[in-house]
Amino acid sequence: MPNYDYYCPANEKTVEVNHRMSELLKSWREVCERAEIDLGEIPPDSPVEKKISAGAFIHSPGEGGGSLPDFSGGSCCGGGCG
Repeated sequence: MPNYDYYCPANEKTVEVNHRMSELLKSWREVCERAEIDLGEIPPDSPVEKKISAGAFIHSPGEGGGSLPDFSGGSCCGGGCG
């Protein structure tokens, strides 16, 4: 399951949560429950905004031992490049 960032305008905090692509969290309560954090003094029904996070698409070297693919090779698939 991918990670998503949710921004709460009521407290100006962004929280990263993990859920299915088909889900959309709409309230601060939902975000806090999913992230397993305390609501604090923010009303539970405060709306949140789903933000696009590059972290959901790119895994940089050094973060968890991952590495990016090497696209520097010079060969074409099937030799059709000339």
